Amino acid sequence: MNAPASPPDATTAPQRRQRPLLGIGLIVLIAGLFATLDTTVRLTGRSVPVLGLLWVRYALQALLMALWLGRNVWLGRGPGLRSHHPRFQLLRGVLLLVTSALGFLAVQHLPVAEFTAIVMLTPVLVTLLSAWLLHEHTSALRWLLVAGAFIGTLVVVRPGSGLFGWAALLPLASCATYAMFQLLTRKLAGLEHPLTTHFYSGLVGTLLLTPLLLGAAWHAAPGSGPTALGALLAAAPGVWGAMLLVALCGTVGHLLLIVALSVAPAATLMPFMYLQIALAGLLGWLVFGDLPDAWAWTGMGVIAACGATSAWLNLREAAPEEAVARAAVAAEED
Repeated sequence: MNAPASPPDATTAPQRRQRPLLGIGLIVLIAGLFATLDTTVRLTGRSVPVLGLLWVRYALQALLMALWLGRNVWLGRGPGLRSHHPRFQLLRGVLLLVTSALGFLAVQHLPVAEFTAIVMLTPVLVTLLSAWLLHEHTSALRWLLVAGAFIGTLVVVRPGSGLFGWAALLPLASCATYAMFQLLTRKLAGLEHPLTTHFYSGLVGTLLLTPLLLGAAWHAAPGSGPTALGALLAAAPGVWGAMLLVALCGTVGHLLLIVALSVAPAATLMPFMYLQIALAGLLGWLVFGDLPDAWAWTGMGVIAACGATSAWLNLREAAPEEAVARAAVAAEED
């Protein structure tokens, strides 16, 4: 599950010459990677349980980032593996893992385009949580955007659409945990290098999922069907290829997001993430034959408009804080 919000990992990203067209191009590519991830998760979920998919997703990210950061340590330059805030990394990793698990489950039961539109509620949920948990001032415009986005969601999952039911609660729950994840890291921005944090996101997920994977296999009742571990061991090469594609799309997509935010302002880029809804709709139609009706497209358009505006407001207001954080990091490096 991937939704646009103020990306915390980019706070301490190395600053480069501003190249907005390159940044927009990267964002379009990222939207395609995330849409491909969700589509492939739904397709592969027919062969491998979600637990197995999640393990491959996070294990590959941890491995790739460990190799990259280990290289930095060997060469004596760039960020390393050591975290200065392990408890923060643990809590952040748990929230991201729960978000992914809910998203992977949801996309098994919902068309990809509609699922994507619902998870794009994250920026407006950040507004709600900021007002509720942090007692931040919330303008009338923000409350209108929140109301508009939820109205759009009701249009997408309206009774009679085939989506109105318990499955529609999964992406909403995923949005809630991802909003808490974004809120936490926004308040603690600038504490770690983004590449180090990206490694710990994979490591925490892998460490939490491995005992679950092994425990489910150990305690499986005879004749109860293949476990997640058994499904991984018995998976055909094509299924493994699809699982590795999921892991690569997630890992590379988030890395490219860091690069994009280092070459262009976040407020310029984030609205383009809503292209993911259209790309998810295209892939859902090509792979599964799912085509949203006119009402669903209307609701998705409302969500995209409200979410993009909310994300832009979030980023505009966070800009002064991010500038201070970058200045502090630069001072420490000097």
